[in-house]
Amino acid sequence: MEDYAFRFADALGPEKVIEIYQPTLGLKAVLVVDNVAAGPAIGGVRMAPDVSVEECFRLARAMTLKNAAAGLPHGGGKSVIFADPKMPAADKERLVRAFACAIGDIRDYIAGPDMGTDERAMAWVKDEIGRSVGLPREIGGIPLDEIGATGFGLSHVVDVARRYCDLELDGARVAVQGFGAVGRHAAHFLAHMGAVLVAAADSHGTLIDRTGIDVAALIALKAEGKTVTDFPSGETLGPEAVIDVECDIWIPAARPDVIRADNVGRLNTKLVAQGANIPITEEAEQALHDRGILSVPDFIANAGGVICAAVEYHGGTQTTAFQTIQDKLRENVAAVLEDARKTGAPPRQAALALAERRVRAAMALRRWG
Repeated sequence: MEDYAFRFADALGPEKVIEIYQPTLGLKAVLVVDNVAAGPAIGGVRMAPDVSVEECFRLARAMTLKNAAAGLPHGGGKSVIFADPKMPAADKERLVRAFACAIGDIRDYIAGPDMGTDERAMAWVKDEIGRSVGLPREIGGIPLDEIGATGFGLSHVVDVARRYCDLELDGARVAVQGFGAVGRHAAHFLAHMGAVLVAAADSHGTLIDRTGIDVAALIALKAEGKTVTDFPSGETLGPEAVIDVECDIWIPAARPDVIRADNVGRLNTKLVAQGANIPITEEAEQALHDRGILSVPDFIANAGGVICAAVEYHGGTQTTAFQTIQDKLRENVAAVLEDARKTGAPPRQAALALAERRVRAAMALRRWG
């Protein structure tokens, strides 16, 4: 672990790296608290059998940048649990509760839901150590996955960004890679703005219908535990086929690094709104820019969830959360894309400058920098 800590260390962090291993419980996890200059770190708890330590470091930094860019009084962190989220419910509860107890003394980290965890899991964390976000309504939370906070934010990001690539939202064709907690809500909100879902993918395959997919019906199907390939109409192909679908807006909303140097040339779109964390490699993002495809960076585009979490943590309401998401994301996207247009640089460069400037300003106000 020491090699990783120093490999990824720079002037911003990480502040601490915690390895957790309890073999009798089958618990293996990593927590990275990247930077807390602006306040205690907020970051999700990701559960997957193939998650990596490197992924945790990268995600923690993404949270630092995301929270800073959104102007939140919080730093960034991330935790990963090496396990199958589809394990029996009782086993999952035992594992999450054990993880919560293991991080109980790390008071500058506030856990939230992420891939493989949800509001119920955050309730277990809160029950054990008294702090988490993204909680069920029954215990005073704003269930960000249930209300679609990240997807709601993405719809506003797209509405601002499409003006920088001469795209009308009414009738725009949308493809979603990862039709889950983020992707389905993004499709829902964009459909209400007039966009048309033409492709949706999950881990089982890709559903394609160039005449338009009934978003509400597909969401209902997924709620039954089925896959997009079970939809009664449209064409079904493998999971990777969503990359090849001709569209106007392409939304990655699943795992990291789904678009890389070896497959970025297959994308045929005008706008990429990064709903997932670190879904596109640096080389692929540069390739998109070189081709004139506008790509809104992850830590700008998908900040709706953490903004909602921060509002909840500070006692705000769901109404306040939605308004704050809309206001902050529309302002930040416009600032980043306007700067990118003036300089000719990729949007990520402008976004990094914005976020890092805010992190360093917060660090300058701390006793130890």
